Amino acid sequence: MSDLHVEPSLRAGMVYAALRSPSFMIGLVLTLIFIAAALISFFWTPYDVTQLNIADKLQQPSAAHWFGTDAFGRDIFSMIMVGARVSIAVALVAVGIGIVVGVPLGLLAAARHGSLIDEIIMRTNDLVFAFPALLMAIMITAVFGPSAINAITAIGIFNIPVFARLARGAALSLWQRDYVLAARVAGKGRARISAEHILPNLANLLIVQGTIQFSLGILAEAGLAFFGLGTQPPLPSWGRMLSEAQTLIYIASYVAIFPGLAIVFTVLGLNLMGDGLRDIFDPKLRRAR
Repeated sequence: MSDLHVEPSLRAGMVYAALRSPSFMIGLVLTLIFIAAALISFFWTPYDVTQLNIADKLQQPSAAHWFGTDAFGRDIFSMIMVGARVSIAVALVAVGIGIVVGVPLGLLAAARHGSLIDEIIMRTNDLVFAFPALLMAIMITAVFGPSAINAITAIGIFNIPVFARLARGAALSLWQRDYVLAARVAGKGRARISAEHILPNLANLLIVQGTIQFSLGILAEAGLAFFGLGTQPPLPSWGRMLSEAQTLIYIASYVAIFPGLAIVFTVLGLNLMGDGLRDIFDPKLRRAR
């Protein structure tokens, strides 16, 4: 019998632990702020981010432009709102690629531990790890050109071995559990055991790792955009905003400060939330603290 059933008292205890976790609550608030900004940007922004207004260029933060304007007269606050949408979308899809492809590969490798299939999967993962997301993006854009889709592809491919290794490592220990042995005695195949007994018990680990990879995905997207390999104009990107602000940092430092703070607080929020989730899902860590 698996550990899938969660008692109401345990569920209530996890909710209580979440409410009492400063890391989780601070991270949740920061994350929700930027998710809200991204969602609102679909329907409303203070100014049109694609509209150039040279007459208003490099205006200091004011009531009219909360974060000021850039060298093209675009409202920085509006650009950060739309940039949040871009960063979240790229990171979310990239993490989704890592989970959808990497987790099944990890489960397959664990189910076939010690076999040729396991060896091929893990050595391929090592090969992918040899190419960081930035280098992979350079290779992809050299062939297909820079775009958000290619950035997603590069980050997503890099995420695959991360989730494959996590799933394999955790699944190997679960294959030794009594309920898995009972399922094997009952005649269930490896694929069915992986789907019905192993995968559900990896959910907590995948949620925590997904949160961490999500924050790394936002950093990777910003880095790719900074080098011109990610999201292309006229759609704003936090990384490209920083790139464009390099020559203005001594003239109008706010042009670099606000998108930089957006990246910092978003990544900080996701990391804090991931740490909080790890503590909530693992009672041993809560007691240790």
